[in-house]
Amino acid sequence: MKLRYIKPFYFALCAITLAACKKDFLNITPTDRISTENIETDTAVFEAFVTNRYIGAKLQDKEGEGTNPGFGRGFEYSMMSSYTDESIYNNDDGSWLIQRGQLAPENLGSAGSFWARSYRSIRECNYALSILSRITMSDGHKKRLDGELKFIRAYRYHDLIRNYGRVVLMGSRVLNLTDNLQDPTLFNRATIKEGLDYTLAQLDSAATELPLDNGDQWIPGRATRGAALALKARLAVYAASPLYNAGTWADAASAAQAVIALNKYGIYNGGYANMFLVDQTNEVIFQRLYTKNANHVHLEIANGPNGYGGWAGNSPLQNLVDDYEMANGKLITDPTSGYDESDPYVNRDPRFYATILYNGAPYRERNIETFVPGGKDSRDGIDNWNTTKTGYYLKKYMNDAYPLQNPWGNAGFQPWIYIRYAEVLLNYAEAANEAYGPDAVPTGATMSARQAVNLIRKRTGVNMPDVIAAGKDDMREAIRRERRVELAFEEHRFYDVRRWQIANVTENKPAAGVTITKTATGFTYTPKVALDGRHFETKHYWLPIPRSEIQASGGQLDQNDGY
Repeated sequence: MKLRYIKPFYFALCAITLAACKKDFLNITPTDRISTENIETDTAVFEAFVTNRYIGAKLQDKEGEGTNPGFGRGFEYSMMSSYTDESIYNNDDGSWLIQRGQLAPENLGSAGSFWARSYRSIRECNYALSILSRITMSDGHKKRLDGELKFIRAYRYHDLIRNYGRVVLMGSRVLNLTDNLQDPTLFNRATIKEGLDYTLAQLDSAATELPLDNGDQWIPGRATRGAALALKARLAVYAASPLYNAGTWADAASAAQAVIALNKYGIYNGGYANMFLVDQTNEVIFQRLYTKNANHVHLEIANGPNGYGGWAGNSPLQNLVDDYEMANGKLITDPTSGYDESDPYVNRDPRFYATILYNGAPYRERNIETFVPGGKDSRDGIDNWNTTKTGYYLKKYMNDAYPLQNPWGNAGFQPWIYIRYAEVLLNYAEAANEAYGPDAVPTGATMSARQAVNLIRKRTGVNMPDVIAAGKDDMREAIRRERRVELAFEEHRFYDVRRWQIANVTENKPAAGVTITKTATGFTYTPKVALDGRHFETKHYWLPIPRSEIQASGGQLDQNDGY
């Protein structure tokens, strides 16, 4: 839990401050914060307090720009993709040590604030829940806010569980500095199953209190019944996965089917790329919206090609590029696929073109030039310190209508989608395949695992052939590849390869890139290592708990194994 601020100097400071407060001239009401009295007596202030629990405190450098972080690490400079075999972050920002397996309790790089921010938010939710009964508003309104707070608290536990495994369950406790902070129950870490069971139950409870739609009077982006059930479906898949081993695939399939049965969501057919640029689609279940009054990272300049004045940011790896199928549904390693090593970007899965900028890709006023010599977006171009190290740039999320150069205040207003229907279908497909096989339709369900995957592949503008898989094992690999490309850069890969317990393979492969050389007759493509020293050990299946949290507990909080 978040107790980092309890240090000896803090108590000394309190003593000095209390003594000083006896002076009348210091007995003033702060004007830079809202008092608990206002939160507990003013309905509008309380409602604003609940709404603001959807964001968290900024606890370290470069956690957002203009607005505080939400859940996970969405839209930070170094995305979570750059902790994985999806990309590397061009300017490090605390991501390279994660890629290189150098994580330590004293240094978690840009992954260092999950524990503190999550427990801070849990305490805030517990506080709001503890006073909700005293707030003057209708019972229906209270019921909804109760559901929202349980959802937010469950989301924070979900972040804790998937990063650290065993967590401390706080229940409804609201701790203060005057409490007995040496109580050992404050630091007992529950088993993974206990943590999952508690969080899943909280989401069940939230779902019964939340509406199906936000309605006109509610801010879009607040929790709904679908959001609670979809987060439950994600956690249920985690629970059944090998790393967790704390649930069943049949239960996970049922949890995802509950979302499907709402008959509210569907596959967006307005274009795969466009889905990440517009505020509301039928596929979005839970998202964060950004406005011109709440800037965040300006994605276009942060990730754009150096020839346009961009900073290269989260540069896709060849590891990901090679996993996109050909348009005919065959892997590039299949000799019958039609893949041409001398022309590698032709006839690929359309999602490749919506996700990755490659040499020759049309972008804004010209085509991308990552070739040497002389390519405008290569090390021979302008601002060559911001050249991609992999040979690729990120296309997904980029809005070409926003300015790339001097974008300040005029870009970065895309939504960040936390949960969408395609993920629910993939969760269902994975669970149904493991429990029943690829083609069985479970009792009470409406589709098989194969049909769920094909719904995604048939999205308008994608139109990939039906998935080719003969049995459960083949379908398992097909579903994992589908998650790889469909959910690329959406903060799933880091957790997927861990829960499948294949990170010892995927995260030990070199961070691959390509050097493209222009010749008199075309281009040659030479493999290279874009970031050296990539390394993964068994202990890295979980993050270490920050050393400062262990120290703040007086050594009562157990560290994860290996750290």
